[in-house]
Amino acid sequence: MLNAAAPHVANLAQVIQLAVAPVFLLAGVGTTLNVLATRVGRIIDRARLMEDRLPHSSPEQLEELHERLRVLSKRATLINRAIGLSVMCGLLVSLVVATLFISYSLSIDLATPIAVAFVLALLSLAAGLVYFLREVILATNSLSFGGLRPTVVDKAMSGKMPVAKE
Repeated sequence: MLNAAAPHVANLAQVIQLAVAPVFLLAGVGTTLNVLATRVGRIIDRARLMEDRLPHSSPEQLEELHERLRVLSKRATLINRAIGLSVMCGLLVSLVVATLFISYSLSIDLATPIAVAFVLALLSLAAGLVYFLREVILATNSLSFGGLRPTVVDKAMSGKMPVAKE
């Protein structure tokens, strides 16, 4: 009786080994979601501060505040997309792990759905990271150092965007 159970336990051990890699991926996705949630929180806090300043601002300040709020809105949109795709990745990876165990338990060959779900999870993660990168680039481009801010040149000029206004 003990020998009959040994192959079953060995097969279960293999399934658990197969599930370990996706579980590590889930841990990484969780960490990524933490970073993204922190960034969206900071964007929201900064936007609220600027919105509070709107009623007491001069027309020149209003224009600059509205421009900064537009940038924050674009950043929030990018981060929200990154969060959505990262959550999708986490859900798909969870589905992969659950399907591995269901496949083993019911002795059903679910190799193709498992592979498809895993590839979709990786594609979701990659797309989410691209949105995150776009948000970081946008945030970096909108920085001001020592009072220098990026500005748009008149269309009559070269049409290029200088790095900073001096």
